[in-house]
Amino acid sequence: MRLGFRFRLVPFIATVVLVALGISLAQWQTRRAEQKLALEATLCARQASPAIRLDAPPSTPIAQLEYRRVLLKGSFLPDWPIFLDNRPHQGVAGFYLLMPFKIAAGNLHVLVARGWFPRNVQDRTRMPMLVTPSGTIEIEGIVRSDIGHVMQLGALDPPTPHAIVQNLDVAAFAHASGLNALPFVVEQASELPDGLVRDWPAPAVDVERHRAYAFQWYALAAMALIFFIATGFRRGAR
Repeated sequence: MRLGFRFRLVPFIATVVLVALGISLAQWQTRRAEQKLALEATLCARQASPAIRLDAPPSTPIAQLEYRRVLLKGSFLPDWPIFLDNRPHQGVAGFYLLMPFKIAAGNLHVLVARGWFPRNVQDRTRMPMLVTPSGTIEIEGIVRSDIGHVMQLGALDPPTPHAIVQNLDVAAFAHASGLNALPFVVEQASELPDGLVRDWPAPAVDVERHRAYAFQWYALAAMALIFFIATGFRRGAR
């Protein structure tokens, strides 16, 4: 039997499309992995930098200030707690407690994520007795552009004192509260005797996931090319 290759236009076009698509998507996933590696290096460098004392509106853009450690001196406003729902910790349902913090120098406020506490099993709207330090204190935290989002259908719940919300927009909080609030959130890192858990989730980098996706797309491109060549030779043999 004589071996030959039979060229067919339609399978060739389909193969070219699949190979080009697979390589393009694989390269996109590879670039995403490289971006995540760069982000991880940036996060490590910023968190290792000395803490910035926040006494006035920062001149640094938020994109460059995010994940930096900051020092805040002032007092909490206990009349404006907000509870972020659906924030589990180690498999336990619970809330994040957010509370505005008035900076001692001037009339500037920043929304502080104080920590996590578990949900009441019998009544999710029943909150524990909050322990809020009184007077002027100093705390350290990490700047975040927001506190993270969970899936929510419909519009955001309006921020009000003692409200239970799924997500929170910092600008909406500043408007509703009438406070001169900075456009970011600070995740509190300093320990205080308030019973809250401050084990904040690290930003998702997922470099290996992008690399795995890139391998899958390269494999798809290779399989399409191998299939085209193998079926061409088979048809030629017949």
